[in-house]
Amino acid sequence: MTDTASPFPDQQIITDDLDLLLEALPPRIVDALQGAERRNELLEVVMDLGRLPEARYPGREVVLSHDEVGEDDLQFVIDHIGDFGDDNRAGIERTLHRISCIRNRRGKIVGLTCRVGRAVYGTIRVIEDLVLSGQSILFLGKPGVGKTTMLREVARVLADDANKRVIIVDTSNEIGGDGDVPHPAIGGSRRMQVATPLAQHAVMIEAVENHMPEVIVIDEIGTELEAQAARTIAERGVQLVGTAHGTSLENLMLNPTLADLIGGIQSVTLGDEEARRRGTQKSILERKAPPTFDIVIEIESWKRVAVHKNVADTVDAMLRGYLANPETRQLGASGRLEIVDDSEREGARTTAGLLSGGVRHDGPAFGEPRHRGGGHVRDHHRDAAMFERPAEMPEAPARTSTSTGMHLYPYGIPRSRLEAAIRSVGVNATLVDDVAAADAVLTMRSYYRAKPAALREAEERNLPMYVVKSNSQYHLEQVLTQFRSNSYSEGPRPPRRDPMVDVFRETEDAIARVIDEGRPVELPPANSYVRRVQHQLATRYNLDSTSSGKEPLRRVKILPQ
Repeated sequence: MTDTASPFPDQQIITDDLDLLLEALPPRIVDALQGAERRNELLEVVMDLGRLPEARYPGREVVLSHDEVGEDDLQFVIDHIGDFGDDNRAGIERTLHRISCIRNRRGKIVGLTCRVGRAVYGTIRVIEDLVLSGQSILFLGKPGVGKTTMLREVARVLADDANKRVIIVDTSNEIGGDGDVPHPAIGGSRRMQVATPLAQHAVMIEAVENHMPEVIVIDEIGTELEAQAARTIAERGVQLVGTAHGTSLENLMLNPTLADLIGGIQSVTLGDEEARRRGTQKSILERKAPPTFDIVIEIESWKRVAVHKNVADTVDAMLRGYLANPETRQLGASGRLEIVDDSEREGARTTAGLLSGGVRHDGPAFGEPRHRGGGHVRDHHRDAAMFERPAEMPEAPARTSTSTGMHLYPYGIPRSRLEAAIRSVGVNATLVDDVAAADAVLTMRSYYRAKPAALREAEERNLPMYVVKSNSQYHLEQVLTQFRSNSYSEGPRPPRRDPMVDVFRETEDAIARVIDEGRPVELPPANSYVRRVQHQLATRYNLDSTSSGKEPLRRVKILPQ
């Protein structure tokens, strides 16, 4: 093994015999890669038939030759590496290098991606306490961020430092390297190879049943069978450490194949009275089961991660329309672990992106109130409202005739900071936790553009919406001064009637007529949000429904069975 310089001074990146990978490349390409500046940060070499060969580095690409890649160049590499598997990946024995191929329609190889495999020791310092806690951990992150590298280091630390029985289910030999003898980077972990990617779930179960592991490490959980196998492993009391496709916890919640990893999501229909009491639709979403993984870690880099320490609580909160609040960790310049203030992430992280209906537009100017101006939710029967408040959500505060002042619903604004601004300005305002109990909504521009469920509901209720550029004390005080002359602060405000109550009653009356008379009934024109509720109510009674007409006269027709 040869050492190369590390981009992080407190870590040592060990390249696993880069010379062995270079020996598998055509000599003219190797000549262009000589020199430390060409080797240290090399990520991969790309060779496509009829194109110029390239070397890829972080943030840049370098052409290695002005002669196009020919069939003889590709064949040279093929002759010097191992065999390609069903996943079109090959390697070099006892190294971590990975060579992936592109084939034409006849199966002939016309392109190669030769990725440099590195064992990086010390990459999990930022999460080492979580790894040693015994809880199951799922890593998420964009391609190339280092998920597999961290997974390899986790396996080594658990096997060598924690003295646990660790088994790696190595689908593409990317964790333990190519060949029958695993690479030293996995320490004392044992490695089970997988004959074909389609058999990964079976090997996962075999590992538990035959080898009595305390920890199982899996890379790239990507199918429903693998998600089910992961749940089976976790239910047997085995610590599970793996990676999955996706960059954030929100991605998993939107992925029906992998949602089971975080407990799964199911639709629940509330009774009429319960729905009215909560001020929600009758169809809501709830977590279906305990999560397979206790902790989800979103990797930004080896030195910075976002940690969801309690996946169950986080998913439940997000299903009620609240923002995820991960713990952001990073290694400081001195190598010490630092917990970053969540407010630093607030402008960049929009958990609400998961809740948007797919339509985005520019938000209003600073402090400008916005009202409902058109549909932002896709009008489709199957588009269930993603994030409603489930059964255990506390009842919204009751509005009484003795209640005075503005009832303000803050979204994405730190409550402590907003309360301090209210005291500073002296406005008569009360913060509420439910849109149904609010007179107005205050949010940031980034969240308004994402259009989460709570803000869409506020628009459907025609609530004034005040949007600020940032959550600084100055900006909050500026917008709060507008409430001083508002009638909300001058005395009691009568209770607001929920317009959806009439929608439920009208739709259910129409459904009763369809069932009794056996003929279709057309409802009055409505916006996309109301039409979706009407479709859902028809489905509840096993009736079909269609939408017809053009906005703003588009309406729902309920059809008999």
